[in-house]
Amino acid sequence: MPVRINLDVVLAQRGVSARDVASKIGLSETQFSLLRRGKVRGVRFETLSKLCFVLECSPGAIIDYEVDEADMYPRED
Repeated sequence: MPVRINLDVVLAQRGVSARDVASKIGLSETQFSLLRRGKVRGVRFETLSKLCFVLECSPGAIIDYEVDEADMYPRED
């Protein structure tokens, strides 16, 4: 998938724990762990806004997009 979650990088840069951030934004540690690993199908803008506020960053620091041409053009068999 061309969309990547960079939460672990941002957490390390800020020197904060996942547990503290999860608590501050109102997610359980399990939910936050799933988000960090990219195992969720979507994220609410409200949650993204809280993350950006707590981590003092923009959404682009958390979510990255890399074009994967294999995903763009289906194979013809």
